Amino acid sequence: MAGEGKLLLVGCGKMGGAMLEGWLEQGLKPADLAVIEPVAASRPAIAGAALLGATDDVPAGFAPDIVVLAVKPQTMNDVLPGLRRFVGGDATFLSIAAGKTIAYFRAGLGEQARIVRAMPNTPAAVRRGVTVCVAGPGVSAAAKTRCSGLLSAVSDVLWTEDEGLMDAVTAVSGSGPAYVFLLVEAMAAAGVKAGLPADMAMALARGTVAGSGELLRRSGESASQLRINVTSPGGTTAEALKVLMSDSGLQPLFDSAIAAATRRSKELAG
Repeated sequence: MAGEGKLLLVGCGKMGGAMLEGWLEQGLKPADLAVIEPVAASRPAIAGAALLGATDDVPAGFAPDIVVLAVKPQTMNDVLPGLRRFVGGDATFLSIAAGKTIAYFRAGLGEQARIVRAMPNTPAAVRRGVTVCVAGPGVSAAAKTRCSGLLSAVSDVLWTEDEGLMDAVTAVSGSGPAYVFLLVEAMAAAGVKAGLPADMAMALARGTVAGSGELLRRSGESASQLRINVTSPGGTTAEALKVLMSDSGLQPLFDSAIAAATRRSKELAG
C-alpha cells in the first residue's frame, strides 16, 4: 500500500468492506485504522483497530491522513458535520459516493477541506474494479499517491483533472456492471427461444461473458481486434454481428443508455 499513516473508513458496506479487505491484504496495520459503521452486524472484527458506531466515537488522539467516505450518498449530509474536526490538519477526504461533487463536500466540511472524488464500480468486490479520480484544491501529490494506493487494492485507477467527466464516468463504469449482467440475461433468454433448456442457456451465457472478460483483461489486443479474431467471414458470428452492428443495433442503444445515465447523474448532483 502506498504511503504510511492513519486511515479512517466511514461506512463499511459492500464497497467499503471490499476495500478494507484489500487494504488489510496489502499490509495495513490495524493500529493505524479506525472504522465507523453504525450497523453493528456490518462492523468488521479486526483486532487492534478502532471499530466505532459514530463519528463522535473517534478517539481524540486519532489523526487520520486519509478519511475514506464510503457511506451511501443519501446519508452523507448526516455524516459530514461529525468529520469537520479533521479539516485543517493533515487529512485528505477520499469520497466514493456517486454524484457528490467536490463543491458539495467543501460546502459540508469547509472550504479548507482537501477532497478527492472517486468513482469505483462493484467488481472491486473481486479486485477487478476500475476507478476514476479527480482531486480538488489543495490536494498534494503525496495524498494523490496514497489515494491511488488505497484504491488500487481493489481496482485499476485513472485520474482526470476535469470533474465534469465524472457524470459520464458514472454512466459508463459505475453503472456499467448492470449492463453486462443484462447482456447475460438477454443472451440466455435468446438461447431459450432458440431451443436451449433455460439452465443450459444461462450457464452458456454466464460462462461466455465471464470468460470473454478475462480474455480481454489478459490480452494485449484491443476489444475490436478480439472481436475480429473470433469472426470468421461468412460464419455464424459474422451473421449475428450484422444484426448487432446495424444502424438499429447495439451502438445506438448504448448511446441512448449512456446519455440517459449521464443526464441522471447530473440531476442527482444538483
